Amino acid sequence: MSERPGFSTRAIHGGRAARPEQEPASVPIYQTSTFRFPSSEAYAETIAFRRPGYTYTRGYGNPTLEAFELVMADLEGTEAALSFASGMAAIHTVVTTFAAAGDRIVASRELYGGTYSLFTRVLPRYGISVELVDPHDLAAVEARLPGAALFYVETIANPNVTVADLAALGAACRRAGVVGVVDNTFASPYLCNPAEHGFDVVLHSATKYIGGHHDLIGGVACASAGHVARLRATVIDTGGTMAPLEAWLCLRGLMTLELRMRRHSESAQVLAERLAAHPKVERVHYPGLPQHPQHEVAERLLPKGFGGMLAFEVRGGVEAGTTFCDALELAWIGASLGGTHTLVGHAASTTHRQMDPEARRAAGIADGLVRVSVGLEDVSDLVRDVERALERV
Repeated sequence: MSERPGFSTRAIHGGRAARPEQEPASVPIYQTSTFRFPSSEAYAETIAFRRPGYTYTRGYGNPTLEAFELVMADLEGTEAALSFASGMAAIHTVVTTFAAAGDRIVASRELYGGTYSLFTRVLPRYGISVELVDPHDLAAVEARLPGAALFYVETIANPNVTVADLAALGAACRRAGVVGVVDNTFASPYLCNPAEHGFDVVLHSATKYIGGHHDLIGGVACASAGHVARLRATVIDTGGTMAPLEAWLCLRGLMTLELRMRRHSESAQVLAERLAAHPKVERVHYPGLPQHPQHEVAERLLPKGFGGMLAFEVRGGVEAGTTFCDALELAWIGASLGGTHTLVGHAASTTHRQMDPEARRAAGIADGLVRVSVGLEDVSDLVRDVERALERV
């Protein structure tokens, strides 16, 4: 332009410096919804996926999102990955991509409360039926797989911290020709890679261990390039795409994931052992304890550590469980998990309130069950806080 542009024009189009020769240590945050093209042809070719590039951040891609997805696919050992606005958005997209009205899915009965609600309240409205099974009864699972659209399980179940035998379940899905989907949130890609055990789609709530700092909401699905292409086609139409800032925060979190998961696992082991010896504790659920029902499975599946999640049953039921939580000072009462701060919650009245009492009992959720996301505090301080709170019960 030969004439000096007006104020608004300069404010909008100014500052377009050439990309520096030096590469930044941190992946840039491409905080944009859309992208400029040199021609109509380039736009048409790119939006139709006939040439690489970005057109619109909602589903069509963004450099920051792509960077996170590439790392996640590498860490989970899959061909590709796709990021989402939340873990529930990821689950919803996966299920509605591989199942439609008239289809049946088979799922573990040991599920996060939000997933349970989606499967039992929302999916039936879509005409998708859900059959809940005991994931530790392989014969029962195999009997229900034929004709199912997909099988869904959690590596480490929320909230009672049981461990699925992914090798056996993955093989069963392969034999039945059923898409195997696993929520790997509690384990993280550092402790377990379900694709190695035959699962087709690996899900994470990136809000948890991947982010690791209680400051983002996100989800991710890792799978083959073909499966991810199908998921992308769904999310383009339904939304639910992760934002660039959240993708950058996830990338930051992944850089310290190994260090954090080691600390989470070490501290959880110490706390679980102390709780197991406490007279006011009925039972401790932690895979690192020899008395855990899937301890041998966990040793094979999680050789680098048993994770930072544990649960325990306070003697005295609901009142005892909530009294314990209320007496804590260092640990916080709160939703979510996998971050720097230790978080606790009485499962029956919070995360799994959607389940009726009979369903909770079937899933092994006792009235006094307290879920603990062990944080990164000094474990001696955490043990003192927990033992002092138990004295109040």
